Amino acid sequence: MNPLEMRGKVVLISGAAGGLGAALCQRYAAAGSCIAATDLDAARLDALVAELQQCGAQALALPGNITDATHCQAAVAATLARFGALDGLINNAGISHRSLLRSTQPEVIRSVMDVNFFGALQLTHAALPHITERSGFIAAISSVAGFSPLIGRTGYAASKHALHGFFDSLRSEVEAHGVSVTLVCPSFIRTGIGSAALGGSGTPASSARLTTGGESSPQDIAERIFVAIAQRRRLLLPDRTSRLAWWFSRLAPNWYARTMKRRVGAEFEDVSHDPD
Repeated sequence: MNPLEMRGKVVLISGAAGGLGAALCQRYAAAGSCIAATDLDAARLDALVAELQQCGAQALALPGNITDATHCQAAVAATLARFGALDGLINNAGISHRSLLRSTQPEVIRSVMDVNFFGALQLTHAALPHITERSGFIAAISSVAGFSPLIGRTGYAASKHALHGFFDSLRSEVEAHGVSVTLVCPSFIRTGIGSAALGGSGTPASSARLTTGGESSPQDIAERIFVAIAQRRRLLLPDRTSRLAWWFSRLAPNWYARTMKRRVGAEFEDVSHDPD
């Protein structure tokens, strides 16, 4: 797909009010796409849409919670009513938690799954017939945690692993209809997801997020996603850390797990080091 072909195309993006979601809205708007943006934060969403419109883009704010199937259906219906079509969906909305399983209430993991997996499922289910009509695209923002272990993020990793099983299987159902499905697995991005992570009781996490390999800018990752979707790629590892993690977690899984715990596990000091 030539990037110029995105002019006039309609793209629905979740988690759009800030971070990577806002950067994706701006990138597709710059390509001439019509933007349908949904997010739980209505005030920030309205500000983003106003900014896009001031730059000449056609944009629609769809405030609401993707964990509510009714909102997902209404968001798709409103997009069709405004723009007359739906060409692409980017499932970007997500939350994280930062706590060892033994100190995490199951309800916290259920909340993470509700947003990261079931929210993406519900929005995709609502949008799928219309995207299929247009031989469009679907993308999901996964993570390095979607294909490898990440200490203190059992629920987050489970939700991202689930995305891979779901969207890889969905691809086998829709690719004959010309629909592409892209999974994106970044490492660390300078967004608000770390500061908004839940702790084990469901309140904000008290420990600071540790990163490895630095943090990418949302704009850089958005550009890489834009190109990968245009190329109808199945998987995007958009940064050096994600590419190294992909190969090391497969070729040397024990070494990878030990290294990951040493670099990230200092958030949880009693398990950050393996015995020699």
